[in-house]
Amino acid sequence: MTRLYKYFFRGLITVLPLALTIYLLYIFLAWTEAVALTFLRPFIGGFYVPGMGLALGILGILAIGYLVSKERVQRVLALVEMPFTNLPVVKSIYSSLKSFADYFSPSSKNTAQQVVVLRIPGQPLELVGLITRRSMDGLPEGFSQDGRVAVYLPMGYMIGGYTVFVPQEWVQPIQMSVEEAMRSSLIAWMARAENNNRPAAPAVQEPPSDAPGAPGGASSGGGPA
Repeated sequence: MTRLYKYFFRGLITVLPLALTIYLLYIFLAWTEAVALTFLRPFIGGFYVPGMGLALGILGILAIGYLVSKERVQRVLALVEMPFTNLPVVKSIYSSLKSFADYFSPSSKNTAQQVVVLRIPGQPLELVGLITRRSMDGLPEGFSQDGRVAVYLPMGYMIGGYTVFVPQEWVQPIQMSVEEAMRSSLIAWMARAENNNRPAAPAVQEPPSDAPGAPGGASSGGGPA
């Protein structure tokens, strides 16, 4: 009976992530299809082919991305954003979401997007975080200007995080993408380590053959006469 329970939970753990991923993907695609059709219905009328709304929605997003890359359209977009950047409550929500989206934007590949390990001198612990800015320019007066960097320390399960300003020498970059670090923080770093990327253990050096006590080496005492 214990073996059956083990097989059941092992199968459940295997199937559950796949099933949830497919289900959430289906919900997202269905929602995208419905929203796209809502805007396209006045133009296409009753004509409909499954998947057409999603395809036209993707094409519309690509067209918007192409247009906003033009300087004139950016000026118009700045006028459209004025109500969202001036209203008290809406300003906080919109600015936060826009800053977060701009951080992961492919057009903003700067050196600030880097995963680092934070080591506080005198403390035997390591914190994984993201460098969000490398200078204090543009911040209000009162911040230290002695070469500090801003490091965001995400909490497990994305319930929040902390932003600390620490000296540059306290952080060390690591070979990990921002997406991978955020994904690992989401599950509190419970993912299994990949054995393929581990460095090989150093080979144990054999003692010299002529060393005292080594196999086959010369002994310290003489043999029997």
